[in-house]
Amino acid sequence: MMALNNVQGAAPGGVHAQSIQPGSVTAVRMFGWINLAVMAAYLINTYLTFWAGLPGASLSGPAAAMGQAALYVLLPLIAVLMVQRSRSMTLRQDSERVTRINTFIVRWMFWAVVIVGFTDGVISFLRVEGMLEAVTGVQLASDLGRAQFRGAYVHMPLIALSFLAAAFTRTLGFHWLGLMVVVAELLIVIGRFVFSYEQAFLADLVRFWYAAAFLFASAYTLVQEGHVRVDVLYAGFTARAKGFANIIGCIFFGLTFCWTILVVGLASRQSIIVSPMLAYETTQAGFGMYVKYLMAGFLGVFAVTMMIQFVSYLFASVADARGDEGGRDHSTVIQH
Repeated sequence: MMALNNVQGAAPGGVHAQSIQPGSVTAVRMFGWINLAVMAAYLINTYLTFWAGLPGASLSGPAAAMGQAALYVLLPLIAVLMVQRSRSMTLRQDSERVTRINTFIVRWMFWAVVIVGFTDGVISFLRVEGMLEAVTGVQLASDLGRAQFRGAYVHMPLIALSFLAAAFTRTLGFHWLGLMVVVAELLIVIGRFVFSYEQAFLADLVRFWYAAAFLFASAYTLVQEGHVRVDVLYAGFTARAKGFANIIGCIFFGLTFCWTILVVGLASRQSIIVSPMLAYETTQAGFGMYVKYLMAGFLGVFAVTMMIQFVSYLFASVADARGDEGGRDHSTVIQH
């Protein structure tokens, strides 16, 4: 199985490293961690406002609203204090730490889509074949036919269980997820052309797993230098120049892009991520899987994991621009 490639920590060194004062390195680390803290506050407030029914962050109004607004001060303050308490940590060490956090989140999401996909696929198969009542009973079979019940009482506990699976494993399995997509597609082909059997839930399962593989693997691909570059000038840059180019890309393109997705997708009840998830939206095909609302959430997971990885990449890029030891060759292409 593939794992996110850790960047080796190293102490600052070389003449170029001396050209940037330690205080500037601390400022860079604070900038990255404050970004992550504000993102965490934004996500928590989104949940509290749209799912828990609180009024939303506000500097005036009820105490709950002011408490939500306080998260935007409290969490960044914790980030600043954390950086201050670890001033001796190098940029590459902090980059590695951020990557480890992201690795766990992506691993959690990987297990979630595998377990939820299998479980919902089995439920959909039993339901379409008329066998669900015999297995679960009439009342539970009827409840499982409602998206709100299946989402709240089947999917959500399985996602929580996936957290434990991620805690006890240390690998990512994107190539296994790709294999499962191929196997599911093969089942569709065999069922259609050999047994004249085709059901909507099989196509839903392929889309569910393929969307997860495409969006969740993006952060892994970023740290592995696997994304396609428009490499007109970059290949001829020195290591320091590449570092400066990556700093600009991380701040003005990467982080901005991720924030745009989160703000647009989570801004209101009618936004493209919140609305489907609140309604437990499903496909219009009869007896299909009830996971369409989770696929809307994939976009949010993509933005979160990419933002975390862009912060890690920013730290490593500043270290490259400083000439710190332990950098990687950014011109290499990963082999799968």
